[in-house]
Amino acid sequence: QVQLVESGGGSVQAGGSLRLSCAASARTYSSNCMGWFRQAPGKEREAVAAIYTGGRSTYYADSVKGRFTISQDNAKKTVYLQMNSLKPEDTAMYYCAADPFFRSVVAGTPPPRYWGQGTQVTVSS
Repeated sequence: QVQLVESGGGSVQAGGSLRLSCAASARTYSSNCMGWFRQAPGKEREAVAAIYTGGRSTYYADSVKGRFTISQDNAKKTVYLQMNSLKPEDTAMYYCAADPFFRSVVAGTPPPRYWGQGTQVTVSS
């Protein structure tokens, strides 16, 4: 069974930092690319960052480049999203996603096959 479990969301003031974690089952982690998406109220879901866990390929949306870093811990089967210099516009529900194809976790089209339950990030000004 595919399972993605997110943690690490919360509330922070602008300029602060948060680190999101996404723990995957061993099978999910080894056979999929993983990424983070976010969706704010009234807005479309957007891909934020992605990583090919079998290699070093990463992707970042322009809006987060230089502020967010996606990384992996192969021993823990966990992908992290370190978010620094947070802005109020980063406020959203953040979802971990996994798919065999990097294209899906980067572009969201077709949508990734597997999703976590989401974790809320709120940045106040």
